Amino acid sequence: MSPFVTTEFSDPRYEVEGLRHATAASAALGRRGDATFWAPPDAEGPLPLVILMHGVYGSHWAWAAKAGAHHIAARMIEAGELPPLALAMPSDGLFGLGSGYVSHTAGDFRAWILDEIPELASMAIDAVSPEAPLALAGLSMGGFGSLLLGARNGDRVRAVAGLSSITDFSQMRFFVGDISAYDVADADRSVLDAIVANRDHLPAIHFDCGETDPLIEPNRALHAALDGAGIAHDYAEHPGGHEWPYWEAHLGATLAFLANNLGTGAV
Repeated sequence: MSPFVTTEFSDPRYEVEGLRHATAASAALGRRGDATFWAPPDAEGPLPLVILMHGVYGSHWAWAAKAGAHHIAARMIEAGELPPLALAMPSDGLFGLGSGYVSHTAGDFRAWILDEIPELASMAIDAVSPEAPLALAGLSMGGFGSLLLGARNGDRVRAVAGLSSITDFSQMRFFVGDISAYDVADADRSVLDAIVANRDHLPAIHFDCGETDPLIEPNRALHAALDGAGIAHDYAEHPGGHEWPYWEAHLGATLAFLANNLGTGAV
């Protein structure tokens, strides 16, 4: 039984570059939510699912239309650098300038990502099942959501990656201003706390940041704290700032990390 009151999918006759668009009436959000999906043409299932999460100000189209995520995945699959996989690129739920991807008074944004998006992906792509092996990745606010939700749901999520990540919900104020209206639970505020609290059943973790990114020091602090706690993770710094050219340049390595930890026979 579908968890959605209504669903609307793009017509395959008008879909471009294999991108499929969907709008669903989400019980978790209490309103409609949007997502864009992609899978290799004629791919045989079951495919693992990578959920790419955008940053503040963005929406479901951002990863495809600003970084060519589907082009990167297609090129790497064709070259044998990735196994076949599907991409889900949802909106964050469109609260204010950014929801943070966690539960608060405006909606259960966690459930939208972890419960409803895999279900919607299975409706959009025949080769994906709702129980598909799952990985999360995101930029900035999406990196926060990826790392925190993955840490708190290691039984469901096999690998996570953050690019230029917010590492504590308090940093949302740098992008959206006043965050008092969010009413976020303490357990949903700190990536470090979430990882440490769930250290016995974590997904594989990768995060990176540009050397001139304003979030570089929080990312370095998270790396140092995880090292100090003896928690396995992969961390890298590269030239660049908090900008789409950086995220596009490093998405391929991110996808490779996720695929190698999805347990699907990645190359």
